[in-house]
Amino acid sequence: AGIEPSVGSVGDSYDNALAETINGLFKAEVIHRRGPWRNFEAVEYATLEWVDWFNNRRLLEPIGNIPPAEAEANFYAALETEDMAA
Repeated sequence: AGIEPSVGSVGDSYDNALAETINGLFKAEVIHRRGPWRNFEAVEYATLEWVDWFNNRRLLEPIGNIPPAEAEANFYAALETEDMAA
């Protein structure tokens, strides 16, 4: 479709830096801190709780002490306002 995938160079240690950082936070804050786990469902539920917190309730100072989901909603609302004004 004419779209090129975004990939880093072969062997580049920065290819997945952001994803690995988030995975590391998740493991440290949930998996290792709250284990040992009774079963898969307990891990799954804890993961859902953490992802909800990470996206919807975690306050980030660089974006005005609001959650990432709120910042994203504000961004798209501003784009819609620009489109209507144009």
